[in-house]
Formats: sequence, C-alpha cells, structure tokens
Amino acid sequence: MLYALSPRRRALAAVFFLALLGLPGVLSAAAKRPITETDLFKFVWIADPQISPDGKQAVFVRVTVNDKKDGYDTALWIVGTDGSDAPRPFTSGPSDRSPRWSPDGTRIVFSRSAEKDGKGGPPQLYLISTQGGEAVALTSLAGGASSPAWSPDGKTIAFGSGTNDKDLKKAAKEGKDESAKPAEKEKEKPKDGEEDRDSDVRVITQAVYRFNGAGYRDLTHPGHIWTVAVPEMGAKAPEPKRITSGDLDDGEPAWSPDGALIYFVADRVKESYYGNPDSDIYAVPAKGGEVRRVISIDGPINDFSVSPDGKRVAFMAFLNPQAARSHNQPDLFVADATPGAAARNLTADYDWDIGESIGGDQHAPRGGRPQPMVWSRDGRAIYTVAGERGRANLQRFDAATGAVTPLTQGDQEVVSYTATPDGARMAVVVSTPLVISDLFAFDASTGKMTPLARPNQELFAELDLTAPEEITYKSFDGKEIHGFVQRPPGFDAKKKYPLILNIHGGPHTAYGFTFFHEMQWMAAKGYVVLYPNPRGSSTYGQEFGNVIQYEFPGDDAKDLLAGVDEMVKRGSIDPKRLGVTGGSGGGILTNWIVTQTDRFAAAAAQRSIADWSSFWYTADFTLFRPTWFHGAPWEDPQDYARRSPITHVAKVTTPLMLIEGEEDYRTPPTAGGEQMFRALKYLKKPVVMVRFPGESHELSRSGQPWHRVERLRHIVAWFDKYLQGKKIDTYDVP
Repeated sequence: MLYALSPRRRALAAVFFLALLGLPGVLSAAAKRPITETDLFKFVWIADPQISPDGKQAVFVRVTVNDKKDGYDTALWIVGTDGSDAPRPFTSGPSDRSPRWSPDGTRIVFSRSAEKDGKGGPPQLYLISTQGGEAVALTSLAGGASSPAWSPDGKTIAFGSGTNDKDLKKAAKEGKDESAKPAEKEKEKPKDGEEDRDSDVRVITQAVYRFNGAGYRDLTHPGHIWTVAVPEMGAKAPEPKRITSGDLDDGEPAWSPDGALIYFVADRVKESYYGNPDSDIYAVPAKGGEVRRVISIDGPINDFSVSPDGKRVAFMAFLNPQAARSHNQPDLFVADATPGAAARNLTADYDWDIGESIGGDQHAPRGGRPQPMVWSRDGRAIYTVAGERGRANLQRFDAATGAVTPLTQGDQEVVSYTATPDGARMAVVVSTPLVISDLFAFDASTGKMTPLARPNQELFAELDLTAPEEITYKSFDGKEIHGFVQRPPGFDAKKKYPLILNIHGGPHTAYGFTFFHEMQWMAAKGYVVLYPNPRGSSTYGQEFGNVIQYEFPGDDAKDLLAGVDEMVKRGSIDPKRLGVTGGSGGGILTNWIVTQTDRFAAAAAQRSIADWSSFWYTADFTLFRPTWFHGAPWEDPQDYARRSPITHVAKVTTPLMLIEGEEDYRTPPTAGGEQMFRALKYLKKPVVMVRFPGESHELSRSGQPWHRVERLRHIVAWFDKYLQGKKIDTYDVP
C-alpha cells in the first residue's frame, strides 16, 4: 500500500495515483509552487473518526480555519466505508464535535457549543437521525456536557458535566421567574443584589490552580458522570441525572456490556501531587448508587476498554518505579473486572511506547484524537497504536501472552482511529511527511486500507513538497541518534545552504514521520532543516528516554550539536550560517546552547525556560516529586542554577529572538523569555521579544491561525536577517 513505501517511492507513487484519478491539480514538478506560511489557512483536518456499528459508514469532525482566520470551524461529515462515494456534510457546524453512533446505527449524539448572549456557551449534547434532519438538544446544563457514551441498549447516554447544585438551583429559579408575573419578579429580587452575584475573586488553596489552555481551575465545579434518557425523535428530552458526586473529578464514562455499570477513571485523592501519580478505574451502577474501585495499580491508569464479555479490562498505564523517573514509558495492561484482581503487564518486554503520537504542528487543532484499545470479537487480542523510532502504527497484542503482530506498517503516523464492536473494521486517520490527516477504512483481518477522504489532496498537488531524509549519526559518546533532514525543493548538493537546527519540546516526545508545515516552509525559504531526536526523546525505549533525568539540559544538547557537525561534514552546509530554534523543552535547549557556544549566527527560543527556579514556582504543574530535580530550589540551589541558561547569560553572543504566549501557564514568560530579554538588553546584546496576546503554550499547534502564521514569519525573518543578510529593520531599536 502507498503508506508502506520508502519516502522516495511513496512520492513517485503519490504522483502516479493522482494521475490515475485525473485530478486537474496534478502538475509537473516544474509547474508546482513552493508551500507558503499562509497555506495553513487552506488546510483541512480530519478529527475524531467514528465508524458505525455495522462498519458501513464513518462520521468524522472536519476542521477548517474560519473566515476571519482567528479560529476554527468544526462540523460533522459522513462517508461510506466502501470508498465509492465522496464524504458529505452531515451537520452545519460551526462548533460540532464528539459524534457517537447509537448501537443500532440510527442516531448520532454529538456536542455543540451554541451562542448565548453573543458569546460561545458551554458545549451541550444534541441528537440527530443518521437520515439527516434537525438536531434536537438533549442537555442545557450550566456546566456543559461532554464525552457522550451510549448504553448498550441505546436507551441512555452517559456523559460528563461540571454542573453543580448551585447551577441547578439557579436554573430552576430562572425557569420559575420566566413564568412569573412582572410584579412577582420584582418582589422576589434581593434588595442589595448579593444573592445573585457571582464573585470573580479567586481563593486559591491548592498548588495546582491553573492549567495551560484551560485557565484557572474552578474547584466548585468538579466534573462528574451524568446520564440522560434518550427520547423518541422529536420528543423533548427528560432532565439529566447526576450519577457521581463529591469534590473530585471523574473521568470519561464507559458502559459495561450488560449496561448495568458505568466505568470511569479517577484520582480520588486531594492534592495528589504530593505522592506518586496514581489513578484507578471505578464503577458505579448505571441507575446511581455506591461507587466501587474496580482496578487499582501503583501508577496512573489512562485510557481503558472493557472486553466484549465484560470480564476483563485493557488499559494503558505505567507502574511507579522505586526511584522517580522523568520519563515513564506507557504499557498495555489487562486485569479481570473484579475488585482486587491483579493486573498483567502485556508489554513489559516490548520496549516501545503504547499510545504514543508523533510531535508535529498539524494534528487537528480541534475535534479530538481517539486512540482506543480495541478488543477482537473473541477477546483473544487487543489492538492499539504504539510509537517506534518516530513512527506510530497499529499493533495486535495477544491478550494472554502479549505477543505482538503489526497491523499497519510504514513511515507514517496513525493519528486516531475507532473500531466496530467486534474490532473487525476501523476508521483510521493517517498522516505522513507529505500528507495531512487522510481517512481510511481498515480491515483488521486482511490489512486492507480503503481511502475514504483525502481533504488536502488537491491543494498538495499544487505544492512542491519534498519528503525529509531519515538520518542516523554518532554522538560525542558513541550513542546513535536518529533524526530527519528537510531540504529545499530543487536542492543542489554543490551549493552551500544555511542550516536551521529545530529542537522538539517535551523533552519526552519525538519528531517523526508526520506532516510538519514549519519544516516544509523553512525549506521552501531556502534553508536545510535538521530536526533530530536526541537522548530523552520518546519512541526509542525506556532507557533512552530517561537518561537525561537530572541532566536536562546537558548531553542532549551535545547530541544536537553533533548532528550539526554531521551535516557540515556531509557538505552543502555553510558553517557560518547556522541557526537554532525550538519550543518548550526545545526552547530551554535553544537558550542553553547559545550560552555554551557561539557557532550559531542566530537563535529563536520559543515558550522557553531561562531559570529553573522561577519555573518551579510558576508552572501549571508541580515538581514536588524528584522527577527532574532532587529537591526544591532552596534545597539544591546549585543544581537549579547550574542548569539554568540565565546563570550563563553573560556568555551569549548569538542574536536571540524570544517568542512568548501571554497566557502560557506551562512555561510562563516570567520564567523564560522575559528574563533572557531583560538580561541581554542589560548586556547590550542583540535580542528581541515577540509576544502573542491570548495565546497559550499551544500557539504553534492550535493557536489562532493568524498568530500561527505570524509566528512562522517572525522566526524565518530573524534567520533571514542574520543568516541570509537580508535588510529587515523590524527588530531594530527605533
């Protein structure tokens, strides 16, 4: 199949395939144009693919940039899985997500964020016939509704909501007020207005009090499991019922095959950041009642799946080691669905990452990416995705022995998927270095992939894209490092090119075989881009990922510099025109590298860290456990200072750009770019800070489209100025 070929043969096959289709967009290489930064506005992403119970149709979330280019529209589309028809719109959007088929395949529940008083309200659940027609609202809860899950008999939908008792009382009162006479309404109003006033003052009592992207936590609205009875089409929905309660959050619901229980994952410990990470699987009677803990391990349980007979549960987790690690490789476990039953680690000897995705900038910015554990009909096998050396493919694991058999292969990323109840057919979204989110129907028994939707095919037929080269090289200590090189279209090995070293974040993630707009555009602008996976990266085994613990940044930076040496040695690279950039973990490495060497002509550190101590105090998660540092900043100040770029800032001679999201709570600007900027200004070194209002740590992946484009423009303009010698005065002091 196309996705199992080598990059060169795949590119040739893609052109041949397009020609067979007779698309008008098929152009000769000479007639194609370079990719641009604003092509982002034309990209279409497929998210949350949901295959019907009979395997004959798939519904998915189609994500596009909105007309103002300041956000994204989401709508549901539907397509037959035999590949004979083109996808067609199913709902109008612009904020429809999370489609889920009814067990009989006649209806779909989904979430929609409706406008209220000119503002986007919380998402609510809607019901629509698969034959089309108008969607009917199922919920109108103040805390919204999400994560819908049908009961096996199709009569009830479980979902999550943060609605609390105060919200319900207020809604009941508003309903009563609507029917009251004007005089009665006036009489019932409190004289001072205190009763109905919601204070905006925050009283913070927990160390984790805000999350990147989500904002400040509201502990008065914990997420709980609710249910709502499914009405006949056209009938009014009954009032939803809350099934769980308490002060702590309950995770996404899943039904037992007999419909008697609803399972969910929760960490039911207040201030759990003081101990090792831990979450368990619980069950509650579908009609409400006592919550019981069903499966518990010494570690955090994430996604899970109940076997077809209801007797076992497969789940993704890791066991807490005796000594804390900064990287814990996820494994696949199976346990009987009986309280106290022991769990078996099926992948203890499989040194790759279960459920791992590949780092890139073109995952769907909205809509969801399900990667479930799928049971075969007979319960003898479990299908799930695993990351291996920059690739993410579906694997089949024997439920008894853990023996693994590849289901999909190739230089690609299986981004998301769902399966029919028997696990026989799947709807699968795949990306490669030359493709963004193509949708396929996959037959698990034959391995056949049937193309269903290729939303960017016509656009990409116009573009002069090149596949990256996969490389390996030896680092300073002989350790093998794996990476990728993106060369400009029309690359001429006889010429000398400027090089950009592009460093991934995490640090425990990985670059790989997925589409990367940033790398393609930098190459189109005349740069060779090197993007390696240094030690600390995921998808290379537990030891490789954790080796940087207590030494980040350190030897990983040496791995990166060894990659630059390798590129210079191979020729075609001008050693006087080297640039370096990276975001998050790559941001701190960029800051670090320019304090250790002057070989780079320019650098751009994105959402970075300058001072580990400041980061410890201000990040949206805690480092209370000894994962990255042995203790708190005042307990080991020398180590924090030793590994902080700000300690060595006086050594910087490289012109440095600092890119910051003003609502980034993961790497707050005060702990990163602001410090480097102020220090370098004091030292009268060339430095500029570019700040993006309203943007979180996800700026490059799911920020406002215009901001994503402007970010790319600023980075490349900075390199154009210092590596290409172009006259750009934007960053000069006026």
